[in-house]
Amino acid sequence: MLSVCIIAKNEEKNIARCLQCLKPYDFEIVVVDTGSTDRTREIASQYTDKVYEFAWRNDFALAKNYAISKAQQPYVMVIDSDEFLEEIDTEKLYDLLNEYPEQVGRIRRKNIFTRNQQEQENQEWINRIFSKERFCYEGRIHEQVVAKDGSQYKTYQAPVVIAHTGYDLTLDERKKKAERNFLLLQQELQCLEEEKEKNKKDTTEYQKIEEQIPYILYQLGKSCYMAEQYQEACEYFSKGLSYDLNPKLEYVIDMVEAYGYALLNSNQAQTALFFENIYEEFKDSADFQFLMGLIYMNNACFTQAVEEFQKATQHKECKNKGTNSYSAYYNIGVIYECLGEKEEAVCYYKKCGNYEPAKKRILEIEGRI
Repeated sequence: MLSVCIIAKNEEKNIARCLQCLKPYDFEIVVVDTGSTDRTREIASQYTDKVYEFAWRNDFALAKNYAISKAQQPYVMVIDSDEFLEEIDTEKLYDLLNEYPEQVGRIRRKNIFTRNQQEQENQEWINRIFSKERFCYEGRIHEQVVAKDGSQYKTYQAPVVIAHTGYDLTLDERKKKAERNFLLLQQELQCLEEEKEKNKKDTTEYQKIEEQIPYILYQLGKSCYMAEQYQEACEYFSKGLSYDLNPKLEYVIDMVEAYGYALLNSNQAQTALFFENIYEEFKDSADFQFLMGLIYMNNACFTQAVEEFQKATQHKECKNKGTNSYSAYYNIGVIYECLGEKEEAVCYYKKCGNYEPAKKRILEIEGRI
């Protein structure tokens, strides 16, 4: 009933783990290689006889649609070669496929990476499971699932969890990946601008194109952010957010939060205080309240910072691991320690559990190191 479709290029380090995790399940596995010069194809062939080659054309949607065209099952789940399955309830998933054939299943992805010697994790829901007859991919890069008839569609949360290590790169690797993405995104943006100019008199088509532009600006900003080009990231995020956007859209929420961090990382903490003006729209998120805590903290507004970090801990869920628990408590501890209130600081550091930076601060305060 379900085919798993994967595109890959020079992924010999990841492809075996990706496919090994799928082995226990009765899925058809389709792997499309887009020009590997390593052992990717050879390794993939050990797990499936459905390994195909596709000449890379600087278009992720084209490659993924080709992989989908090779699937024999009516439904597909598309994953990347640097992702691996952690959890799945196949019985429940098949029930959902039967119940919602015209909808798209969203899977939970855990992004795992290391920054500044600290392991970090964030999670997101992404559209990945759908009928191959009704849906396809669109977009040169950061491709999106679209209905073939152009209609809007509903989604459901699928009982699938995957881990993703594609962001766990050195700064040089991140910069190379960001440069590749940036060039493709610029091409995409240029095409959209040209299409918009051609369709000035077609109100419906013009509006459709206009709605796609802020998403590309968001992704351009993310590419700059990945390369630690924070000032440039701010410029793209600012342009993207100048459009009239729905604050409930996931990419809009992420763009706001990434913009805040880019401002802090480019020494624009005072500028970031304007986030107070959008607080009401995003206050239901632990991640946003944690960000507000950082903004206040960097502006020496310590009372407000502590309040925001405490609010963040009241949420059961968060996108970035720790923002509703140990990271928030740690920052409160840092504030109290800076204010000379060491007993209060230790109290909050202890709430961080096994978070190493907090344990180290306790030892230093207590004079044990």
